[in-house]
Amino acid sequence: MASPPRRSGELPSTHAALVCIALPGLAISTAQGQLNGEGLDGFYRAGRRVLSRCQVRVAGREPLAVQARMTAADRALFVGTLRVSPHSGPDPDVVVERVRQADGTERITLHSAAPRPLRVPLEVALGTDLADLGAIASGTGGPELPATVHDLGLRWSCPTGTSSVTADPPPADALASAGLLRWEFELPPGGSTSVELRVRPNGAGPLRAAGYAATSPFAVARASGDDPRIGRLMRTSIEDLRALLVRDPTHPSDTYLAAGAPWRCGLAPAEALAAARMTLSLGTRLAAGTLRTLARTQLPGPGAQSGMIPGPRRDAGPHLPPGCTGTEATLLFPTLLAEARRWGLPERDTTELLPAAERCLTWLLNTVDGGGTYLRDPQAGGPARCETQAHAHRAALLGADLLDACGRPGGAGLRQWARELRTAFREEFWVDDPGGGRPVAARTSDGTRLPHLGSGAAHLLDTGLLGGGELAVGLLDRMQTEQLARLLGGPAMDSGWGLRAQGAKEAGYNPFGHRSGAVRTHDTAVAVAGLAAAGYEKEANALLRGVLAAAETFGHRLPEMYAGLGRTEDSAPVPHPAACRPAATAAAAGVFLLSALAGIRPDAPAGTVTLRPVRSAPLGEIVLTGLRISGAPFSVRVSRLGLAMVEEAADGLQLGV
Repeated sequence: MASPPRRSGELPSTHAALVCIALPGLAISTAQGQLNGEGLDGFYRAGRRVLSRCQVRVAGREPLAVQARMTAADRALFVGTLRVSPHSGPDPDVVVERVRQADGTERITLHSAAPRPLRVPLEVALGTDLADLGAIASGTGGPELPATVHDLGLRWSCPTGTSSVTADPPPADALASAGLLRWEFELPPGGSTSVELRVRPNGAGPLRAAGYAATSPFAVARASGDDPRIGRLMRTSIEDLRALLVRDPTHPSDTYLAAGAPWRCGLAPAEALAAARMTLSLGTRLAAGTLRTLARTQLPGPGAQSGMIPGPRRDAGPHLPPGCTGTEATLLFPTLLAEARRWGLPERDTTELLPAAERCLTWLLNTVDGGGTYLRDPQAGGPARCETQAHAHRAALLGADLLDACGRPGGAGLRQWARELRTAFREEFWVDDPGGGRPVAARTSDGTRLPHLGSGAAHLLDTGLLGGGELAVGLLDRMQTEQLARLLGGPAMDSGWGLRAQGAKEAGYNPFGHRSGAVRTHDTAVAVAGLAAAGYEKEANALLRGVLAAAETFGHRLPEMYAGLGRTEDSAPVPHPAACRPAATAAAAGVFLLSALAGIRPDAPAGTVTLRPVRSAPLGEIVLTGLRISGAPFSVRVSRLGLAMVEEAADGLQLGV
């Protein structure tokens, strides 16, 4: 039965799909295992579908699907059964296993459980449209192309490229008109046989995924402890991060994270920087590669945009116009460089990247100079967003710290502007109400305050790492911070599964809204870490337990977002049909949440590390091993009493006060 047509602009749902990923390779399928050429089914290479149909029949019938599961980020296993022998009774006597990999290989194995030898015909029907992923998503993938027999399999061609499938062992028959490969096997009792299919575009060789090379930038870190979920979350998060790793095509030694699969397998500057920042505990090489890649995109001068890192616009919900992710990326650039240096980024990398960071900071001061205290959206009459001020304030303070440490001028001017921003923000970005007040989401160009509460306010708690394990001062005063913690921990914002993008009592709330009510994994992790650092552990722990419970439901592969529907005794988190899964910031959030529990604050230039663990130990004892500070292994144990102890560290690294 054909799938019903999609409405214009509606993406195919992927929440139930098994997505194997090792960029630039993807393999997407349903739990049935068969690739039927419907929806997003298929093998992809660099955004093009190189195979859309791969239907297996044994003895003329499709196996009955009994299991489908991811065995790694780039690999899925499908198990089916069927009864071949007429003498076997009601029980199946052949098991069909299919191992599908993102690199374009699929191994089909037949296992016999029959007491007699079996003659088993195997047929594989293949086809493709060689369509672009964007066209497939919009429902305009095009018809299946005619096949030709090629070497040990089949081949398809169109004006934009070619694709081929080869088989080992070679098929007994290859029928181009039907796109069919056939074998006939003799299976002894208890015997097995396998066929391996290899899908290749344009005569390309085997896939060389950046995340699976010996030069992968991620440490092989592990988590263990009283709660078994943390080990699975750390393992799956790192696997997904490796799978999303992409090489800069012009500078292959530099890698960065794609935003997410299947919709955003390219560079999204703000997300790439945010994910690199959240994974600094796994080493600084990803940060260096991401920063170098984005430094090459920095806009030259002169002009108002000189020094900006360009980025696309992003939906901001029902109350605000789309936001400029280029602004966020430009502010994250010096922040990431400053913090990577604290985690042990080599001095040569810091020196190389410092001029680009200086240009970002110069852009910041030039943009606010003469235009008032606040950093506004770049378009004429654009609003000043709460979240943007948080990013800008942090960039100014961490940037000033970086400039001072590197003997460069400019730190005093950045600190002066940050002081002026704090003074104005605490008065003009706060509204009093009977509930104790709240930060406003934005101020329009005429000074109107938009008071709706959203998860962007969590970034006010993310002040950034300075020297000696200290955090920078925030935009809010102590009383305002306490009130924000109460709001983020309240039922309107905490869904029970994580932090809603907008409070459930706000006008325009939509539990499936990207920015108007869905739980955004990145913002939830920022809130947990910020609340814990500020001493509001009750609220932090509730959000942490919620996102961990959601992660368990999602097989520990957290999506970028999911519905903000409230948690009840018998409920489960509801997937968002258009969410990327895996997603860079969501996978990075898994690592970030666990490292935040240990409160690791390194100062590699000073040779110290400070530990500020969550004292209430919400998950019992946790042990993190294989992290990296200054390129050397770092391991820490946090006891059930909330006491932290370093178990492995670089020679000469001292425990700070």
